Amino acid sequence: MRILGLSGLDRSVPFKRRQWPGLEEREYRISQGHDSAAALIVDGEIVAASAEERFTRAKHTGSFPARAIEDCLRQAGLQLCDIDEIAHCFDYRDLEPLYSLDPVSSRLYREVFSHQALLDQVSSALPGLPLDRVVPVPHHLSHAASAWLASGWPECLVVVLDGMGETESGSVFAAYDGQLERLAVIPAAHSIGVLYSLVTLHLGFEFNSDEYKVMGLAPYGDPNAFRSFFDTAVELLEGGQIRIPLLGLNQTRDDREVYGASRRFMAENLGFSRRPSDPLLPQHSDIAAALQQCLERVVVHVCRHFQEITGFPNIAMAGGVALNCAVNGSFRRSGLFDEIFIQPASGDDGAALGAALYRASLAGDVANVRMPPPLLGPQPCPGDVDSALNAFQDRIDVWRFDSLDATCAAAAGAIADGKVIAWYRDRMEFGPRALGNRSILADPGRPDMRDRVNALVKKREAFRPFAPAVAIEEAARWFELNPGEELPYMIATVQVRPEFRGQLPAVTHVDGSARVQTVSPGHLPAFHTLLGAVGKRTGRSMVLNTSFNVKNQPIVNTPHEAIDTFLGTEIDCLFLQNTLVTRRRVPGSPDVQR
Repeated sequence: MRILGLSGLDRSVPFKRRQWPGLEEREYRISQGHDSAAALIVDGEIVAASAEERFTRAKHTGSFPARAIEDCLRQAGLQLCDIDEIAHCFDYRDLEPLYSLDPVSSRLYREVFSHQALLDQVSSALPGLPLDRVVPVPHHLSHAASAWLASGWPECLVVVLDGMGETESGSVFAAYDGQLERLAVIPAAHSIGVLYSLVTLHLGFEFNSDEYKVMGLAPYGDPNAFRSFFDTAVELLEGGQIRIPLLGLNQTRDDREVYGASRRFMAENLGFSRRPSDPLLPQHSDIAAALQQCLERVVVHVCRHFQEITGFPNIAMAGGVALNCAVNGSFRRSGLFDEIFIQPASGDDGAALGAALYRASLAGDVANVRMPPPLLGPQPCPGDVDSALNAFQDRIDVWRFDSLDATCAAAAGAIADGKVIAWYRDRMEFGPRALGNRSILADPGRPDMRDRVNALVKKREAFRPFAPAVAIEEAARWFELNPGEELPYMIATVQVRPEFRGQLPAVTHVDGSARVQTVSPGHLPAFHTLLGAVGKRTGRSMVLNTSFNVKNQPIVNTPHEAIDTFLGTEIDCLFLQNTLVTRRRVPGSPDVQR
């Protein structure tokens, strides 16, 4: 079978803008259906997956993923008529009576959540597709399938935690005998994901977007300063359940739409909310630290209970909460499970993949194998690189290499000389992490490098940490990992070995942690070759690795975007496939070893 999975709710934010004009811009993100994407399963195998934001350049867009669909089909060499089924990762059909209780909710259901609204969008964007091929899949079931059916385990515990699905914020499944049995749900009224996002908003960041910034800020703070607030705010109940009373304070429709009463309660107890332009104060770090500790407490509470009653030694996780690398790191170190698998695209983009995998599994047509680093996105077509180089020819100098080895030697020389390089190769990563094909790279051993990349290249907050990418053969030397242990998705923190923290200042966070990506030659051969070349120059096969984009911009997609972004930053040089690009200068050799 050929199944396309989709995510996103195209009309969600436009509906909110019409119904509640004049809200603060950040409040429109308090809505469902962001991060639209498409994923294609052919005969049980994942062949392509792309987020729509990479094509529209609107970060976290929830618009119908027409261009992502087009790219998935292009990569597979298929036409729309070849698709047997389209699976969408929301199913509100049973909730129509609930939404009919007031006129606004009724319109919301009809225009945004209903199956007919989806069919209307499919008809408009994909004319000619038989509408009986469009199938909704419950949101948390999609997340669960994305984790289990990419884990490679025939049976395991599956836990989904996010802001909310249709009506739930947490779901626990037992995966066995080719099926997912739901064991429990945590209702959306007590969502730890929503609470985390509301505190993110309180701290001056974007709801449902900037939670990772709070995670990065937390190690700077003292959790004791606000621990009592969060201990009271989030109650741990029997049966692996939680209760968050402050989320139930919103009695009016307007308050429910933006969690107004909850936010006023937080302002009274945590201090006035920070505006995005305000300076970060120590109390903001303290709030972040206490929130992060609270989240870790909840995740362990939920997972421990269901591990005890099921006895499963392994756990697979997905949902937005599963993108919290610090929680994943502490959870991994807790020893509760023999192995932990975090689906690398755990947000709603990955729910598109899960919806397709779930429908394929019902047909007995899915290969449950461990997902390699998800290089599932678009790659440049023949001629795209030359076309982009020609478009910028009056602003750049170009040098071509005749092999990957020569390209890597030149790039390694630049990194060893203290330069910041952009590295663009082959297929784009699916999910939020750049894993070596759309990356900005630098030497992790230079004390000034983190501040330089944050301020001059990424143009983002100074407190934000960077991740190290390290050859799998050397990972256990530098980090508290077992020899050969793989962390290929850059989705969990580990501790830098104390004796090496001073040697890795650009990737060691203030608490001694690092969000490690291990790189193996089987999964990422070109990136592994580059790390080997860096090792020959610096004595460590490791780089600082961050996504190739700037603040508020999705990761670059095309060669044209790569050159344009490079020229708009203080990145020193760009390696575009086997071509070196530098800014136009007086005639002579570039300051890069070739």
